[in-house]
Amino acid sequence: MNQDHESLENLLSENRHFLPSSEFVMQANAQHGEYAYANMDRLAFWDNQACDLKWERKWDTVLEWNSPYAKWFVGGKLNASVNALDRHVDEGRGDRVAFHFEGEPGDTKTITYSQLLTEVKKTANALIELGISAGDRVAIYMPMIPEAAIAMLACARIGAPHSVVFGGFSADALLSRIQDADAKLVITSDGGFRKGSAFALKPAVDEALKGQHNVEKVLVVARTHQETAWTDRDIWWHEIVDRQSPDHVAESFDAEHPLFILYTSGTTAKPKGIFHTTGGYLTQVAYTHKVVFDIKPETDVYWCTADVGWITGHSYVVYGPLMNGATQVMYEGTPDTPHKGRIFEIIAKYGVTILYTAPTLIRTWMKWGDEFPQAHNLESLRLLGSVGEPINPEAWMWYREIIGGNRCPIVDTWWQTETGAIMISPLPGITVTKPGSAMRPIPGISAKVVDDSATPVADGHGGYLILDQPWPSMLRGIWGEDARYKETYWSRFEGIYFAGDGAKLDDEGAIWLLGRVDDVMNISGHRISTTEVESALVSHEAVAEAAVVGATDAMTGQGIVAFVILRAGIAHADGEELNTQLRNHVAKEIGAIAKPRQILIVNELPKTRSGKIMRRLLKDVAEDRVVGDATTLADPNVMKKIAEGLNSAKDED
Repeated sequence: MNQDHESLENLLSENRHFLPSSEFVMQANAQHGEYAYANMDRLAFWDNQACDLKWERKWDTVLEWNSPYAKWFVGGKLNASVNALDRHVDEGRGDRVAFHFEGEPGDTKTITYSQLLTEVKKTANALIELGISAGDRVAIYMPMIPEAAIAMLACARIGAPHSVVFGGFSADALLSRIQDADAKLVITSDGGFRKGSAFALKPAVDEALKGQHNVEKVLVVARTHQETAWTDRDIWWHEIVDRQSPDHVAESFDAEHPLFILYTSGTTAKPKGIFHTTGGYLTQVAYTHKVVFDIKPETDVYWCTADVGWITGHSYVVYGPLMNGATQVMYEGTPDTPHKGRIFEIIAKYGVTILYTAPTLIRTWMKWGDEFPQAHNLESLRLLGSVGEPINPEAWMWYREIIGGNRCPIVDTWWQTETGAIMISPLPGITVTKPGSAMRPIPGISAKVVDDSATPVADGHGGYLILDQPWPSMLRGIWGEDARYKETYWSRFEGIYFAGDGAKLDDEGAIWLLGRVDDVMNISGHRISTTEVESALVSHEAVAEAAVVGATDAMTGQGIVAFVILRAGIAHADGEELNTQLRNHVAKEIGAIAKPRQILIVNELPKTRSGKIMRRLLKDVAEDRVVGDATTLADPNVMKKIAEGLNSAKDED
């Protein structure tokens, strides 16, 4: 690729390296030989990983690949619930804690593997009584409570694919997902607790079901005990589940039997129903959970802060950790309720050893100030992880120093709803890490950075992140939309999965994720990633978080407009001086080409309920357009505040 016409410029450099400690290396689950083994015979490698699962019938063929359709472990039969629960109880680990549940109001519950298995069996029997059988789809719309995981595992136990809808979504969003999957049952709760008070969920279900659907029953968990409207189709969870038999013999299903559907936003108004099957998905999530998080089930307390409404909650709260027999923390509420140290308080309370969270939350902690984590004993932590979007180097360093006490390896993971499991990540105990880089694909995964003609770029260059070999946990399609599946993921490059993300290779071959290619800015003919400019801004001592967009500019094609949140204690008063400092800082870190045209200091950024910044809305503001659909924002009012701030800044200019 001609360096003057990069698909993406490679601008920021990072030369700090962190070696795993000798003590960590000695006990690490991942071994150097795994890369060589996987490179030598990828299918034999995954065949070997699948053997760690409990199968009723072993497979005949590891992989059947007819691009873009994959079948893994063809002919094999197994049950996801048996792998997550029964085998641990059968092998004498029933008394091990599966979940330490912490409700936002402070109520707690400790659930062992034996207790969890009993509840899943009883729930499976209740689902059967309600007429649910293998192949029926079940919509789950719940807060982050144990019954959410129990419902998922009960569905998996009887072969009913679940479709979990995040509890923050609207009635319209819920209805569209119910309709698309043609769900027969909805499992919900009266409500949950968030930001210090009870919120209702059941009314959104009632509103959704005013539309066209084939839902026969609604199963309702009593969580908040608030007043709840009732119809003939509604059934209280405790009234049907509690009276069920604790015995249930699980049936095994084909390795390619659909396990779940999970909806992700699309470029059109209709979300995409990504569906995953059983054998390959379970194989890769179990393996990655074991080696990326170095899980020691007998001693570790693992906490992934994701909601089960997202893929991270599916793979690294429910299926992966439980298949590995891990002890976990599950928390219902928000990080700042009743105080900004709540997460750290819980880490200290349960002796959490492994923490997996999002860069958005890490940057929020930075904004709040070091005093909150420093008020709690975090010495139990031995490994940190990040997920959801690229993590900028300064947030990575803060995470390492303030949360991890400079002793915990950080695994910065890249993957998607579509990939099902982690694809690119350091392996602790093996990888020499760099702040902000996901480093390299895990063993058995082939990921490359290519140019516009699908030719791999050389070290030091940027391009498009692609996957050129099938992997076990890959999506099997978009539910009911085969043509859309091909067009969305397989049409850019022949026979190659295009993730939609930009990436670069540094001079040492490490992979740096640059966000969605839709977020690339074209500045005077240079294609620059928003991620790199945001990272440069956050590396300034005054900045906690930044979002950058390219706005139409008569001189340069696009001009860079930055929205910046300051760290706690930094005054807004000297805004003009700080603005100049930040612009010059970006020029020093990246180059004059990346100097923002305009910097606006704001108190909040527009984020979805999963924590991702909606740059599309910021671009509307920067280009003086009417702000588009903001219904998926955690705080829809934030755009009004940002627009007002930008207008006042223009007036001052």
